[in-house]
Amino acid sequence: MNEMGAYEAKTHFSALLQRVKRGERFYITHHGVRLAALTPVEAEKTQPVEDVIAQIKSFRRKRSVGVSLKELINEGRE
Repeated sequence: MNEMGAYEAKTHFSALLQRVKRGERFYITHHGVRLAALTPVEAEKTQPVEDVIAQIKSFRRKRSVGVSLKELINEGRE
C-alpha cells in the first residue's frame, strides 16, 4: 500500500488524483500516523430517465397533502 506524508500529498495532489483514477490507493500520513485514505470512488449506477420519471409519478400517486394546489396558492396570498 502506498503511504505518503501530508506535505508530499499536497505537493503532488494532481498527479495523485490521476493515479487514483487508474485504480491506485494511497494513505496520507502525518508524523507517520495514517490520517486519510485516497481511494477511487465506485462508479455510480445510473438509471434510464424514463424509469426515474415513472418512479416519481408512482411516488406522487401514493401520497397527498389533503389540500388542492389552488387552496395552497390562495392561502399563501393571504
